[in-house]
Amino acid sequence: METLQQKVARVLKEEVAVVPYDPRWPEMFEQERLHLLYCLPADVVKRIEHFGSTAVPGLLAKPIVDILVEVTSHDETKQRIAPLLEAQGYDSFWRPSWGDDMPPFYAWFIKRDKDGNRTHHIHMVESHFEHWDRLLFRDYLIEYPDVAQEYGNLKMRLSSAHQNDRVAYTQAKSDFIGRVTETAKQ
Repeated sequence: METLQQKVARVLKEEVAVVPYDPRWPEMFEQERLHLLYCLPADVVKRIEHFGSTAVPGLLAKPIVDILVEVTSHDETKQRIAPLLEAQGYDSFWRPSWGDDMPPFYAWFIKRDKDGNRTHHIHMVESHFEHWDRLLFRDYLIEYPDVAQEYGNLKMRLSSAHQNDRVAYTQAKSDFIGRVTETAKQ
């Protein structure tokens, strides 16, 4: 059986590939949203949003649909949701929101296709988490295509530079995301 440390090491070294926008991504989100609503406890799961680059028409992206799920309780998520999704083959993690092992933590799931490729990242957070600011970032990119183009160019450069280092790729985007999110808040 794979240990948590082995599982984390395995998923962190998976390739970072940025591809042209795929018009199927919104449909993939909707299918997964309906699946989650069907199989997960309604008293724990609230709103479900499509975010990240696959939610921005025309934007280059890793071909992985990001989904943000509001949950009423992380304890309930850990006890009731994680076992259900793990039984369906999802990888499950309890991730820190800030840096290495810094609380607050949230539930994160990876769904894969039959070939083992990532298709969805599902982030489950309570309503007060800063993750909801990511919707501001998404909406800003949709409203300002020139900023989305700039972000796509950055992602392409970073995916080449950090092809097998998902952490470095994500960290290298953080200044841009933070700057745009702050602009969107204003």
